[in-house]
Amino acid sequence: MAAARPIFVVAGVGAGSGTGASTARLFSKNGYRVAVIARGADRAKKLADEINSSGGEAAGFGTSDYAYKSILSVMDEIKSFKWPSTQQPAQIRAALWNAGNSVFNQFLDVSEDDLNLSLQSNVQGPFAFSRQAVLSFRDNELDERGKRGTLLFTGATASTRGNTWTSAVAAGKFGLRSLSQSLAKEFGKENIHVAHTIIDGIILTERTIARHSNMPKAQFEENADARLNPDSIAEAYFYLANQDRSAWTWELDLRPAHEKW
Repeated sequence: MAAARPIFVVAGVGAGSGTGASTARLFSKNGYRVAVIARGADRAKKLADEINSSGGEAAGFGTSDYAYKSILSVMDEIKSFKWPSTQQPAQIRAALWNAGNSVFNQFLDVSEDDLNLSLQSNVQGPFAFSRQAVLSFRDNELDERGKRGTLLFTGATASTRGNTWTSAVAAGKFGLRSLSQSLAKEFGKENIHVAHTIIDGIILTERTIARHSNMPKAQFEENADARLNPDSIAEAYFYLANQDRSAWTWELDLRPAHEKW
């Protein structure tokens, strides 16, 4: 039974209080082994250690950046990793690209480095991640839901519309969304489920709490109408991974109740 446990791969877990980390914890609680990719081995190990101490099974994989070759390399590590409970590689059944760099600046102030950073984390890295995920899924037999694997992407408001100060981030997020749509159309016929999620609002994390420290807690931190809870986003991702092939979602749009849209 242990050898049959599937792997969930998540890229982008931040400091451990956001969407990627919440999703890793939820998949672990539901029987998945979890492979965590983060910029910096320390961040990846910290979350993996937390999951392991809670009775799950996780491994951390650090990367210095989200460049194409870097992601190919770290995914190769994950695919060949021998899990301690079995000393054997296991099947990747679900993968989430949650990494990203939000570069906000007026167009004439956007530097080449800003642009490269946005494209690396929203286009180049996801291309490599998707390639490795799809190749892994192709080796899987159909599961009870009629799928070989689920590939998920975290998008943003900037995935569908540009605005002032968003030329760099929107260029990357538009690219991520179009990649997701292209993969969904190409690989759906192989029973590989691809889904993109638009996160339209501020997610409650340690970073956003710090940014809103001048506001009363009741207006932001404790106000579920004003921000997204990363645990709730994780539940949406788990729902997507468990859809059967007769009704697959390509795009899900998530926002708090009082978000202006």
